[in-house]
Amino acid sequence: MNAPFPTGNATAAQQKVIHAAQAVLGAKAVTTDAEDIAPWLTDWRGRFHGRTPAILSPDSTAGVAHIMCLAAEYRVPLVPQGGNTSMVGGATPPSDGSALILSLRRMNRIRSIDPAAGLAVVEAGVILADLHAAAAAHGLRFPLTLGARGSATIGGLASTNAGGTQVLRFGTMRGLVAGVEAVLPDGQILDGLAALKKDNRGYDLDHLLIGAEGTLGIITAVTVRLYPAVLQRAVAWAGVPDPEAALALLRRLERTSDSIESFEIIPGDSLALVLDHIPGTRAPLTGQHAWHVLIEATTANAAAESPAILLERELGAAMADGLVADATIAASEAQAEAFWRIRDSLSAAERASGPAVQHDISVPVATMPRFMVEAAAAAEARFPGTHATAFGHLGDGNVHFHVRAPMGADATRWYGEDAPHVTRFVHDLVVAAGGSISAEHGIGQMKRAELERLSSPARLASLRAIKAGLDPQGLMNPGKLLGLAETPRAP
Repeated sequence: MNAPFPTGNATAAQQKVIHAAQAVLGAKAVTTDAEDIAPWLTDWRGRFHGRTPAILSPDSTAGVAHIMCLAAEYRVPLVPQGGNTSMVGGATPPSDGSALILSLRRMNRIRSIDPAAGLAVVEAGVILADLHAAAAAHGLRFPLTLGARGSATIGGLASTNAGGTQVLRFGTMRGLVAGVEAVLPDGQILDGLAALKKDNRGYDLDHLLIGAEGTLGIITAVTVRLYPAVLQRAVAWAGVPDPEAALALLRRLERTSDSIESFEIIPGDSLALVLDHIPGTRAPLTGQHAWHVLIEATTANAAAESPAILLERELGAAMADGLVADATIAASEAQAEAFWRIRDSLSAAERASGPAVQHDISVPVATMPRFMVEAAAAAEARFPGTHATAFGHLGDGNVHFHVRAPMGADATRWYGEDAPHVTRFVHDLVVAAGGSISAEHGIGQMKRAELERLSSPARLASLRAIKAGLDPQGLMNPGKLLGLAETPRAP
């Protein structure tokens, strides 16, 4: 047996789990060095900070099950973690050090790809970009992408029901997953990887786990749907007068063709932040425009109309009708990627510009243009000196509504005192518009209080009953999604 790891400030129960995990799973499965742990204790935005005496990193589903059984036996909470790219603090351990991190990063194998069926079985720790590359080697693609594709993992994307920029055509992660393998809080393995077209054995457990943010179990592998690789694509950037014109343009394109894959709306001031803070970026259009849209059209059919010809024709007609002020179509793949780099850099540019409070919200698509303008004006009037903007996936009613702090504001004071009031104000507007306070980022710990404040009693009772039924000890990702009780204390 290997010698036990030093465990620092671990409780007696945590030490038992750590030592037992090391004995069975080996040295690589346990990390207790403070410097190695440190990068995994803070969320991507730098808003939430936690503590833990150890990271447990199994490399198999059986290893996850073993750790889960130990955690259940000794009543030690676990925080599942993949690429740690959560935008709502969903993968950050509690600040009191009461939980161990269970990392899925060593479970990084693509178990199989079936080109004929268009399916791949992928472990939770596979990085999204690696799945893209593996599918491409078979003439296929996995049509979900986002700015963190170089670090986000498939298990995390499934656990949060991630969206990304291709939802318009392919839907969220829930629509791309055909089967789930998971370890439940008592250590049992749920094998649902078979991609069954029909399965009426009661509740859909796969879909219950997708979007549960690791609070009901650990997703260890998924079967995902793959699609034929793109043969042709065209990426366009257009300046539009307002969000109403942007939506009218989208509807026009959708009536013309089913090849529109992405349609992102970007305000002019957000573009300016990218140009100011992200080296190597440049404005796609000359002149100033209040709003911009980024459009991608693709086809996997060699006989279909060229996406570039489609966009050139329709954007020209839209310019004649006053919906578009100016537009350009990328002349090369490099230019297309440069357009997308601007979109993918919006959050990073904003973070570099100073403190801001972010809201990932959705309202009915038809009312989103008006909401974007009116809610921004209302927030700025209610909180003088702030600047509110909205960008994102206009076509599915999901935008990222951000309110930047007044110039020179102290970040600590802003986040501690002002941001909660801003968030309540914005979320009240969202609910009044019939929308959701979480469209694709999840609840995590950032939105937990707001979920409870704004959800109906029926929704909360249902969520709590499911949580209590599957995780009666409250060991799974404590403090996330639902605040059912204090973090369990080990005996």
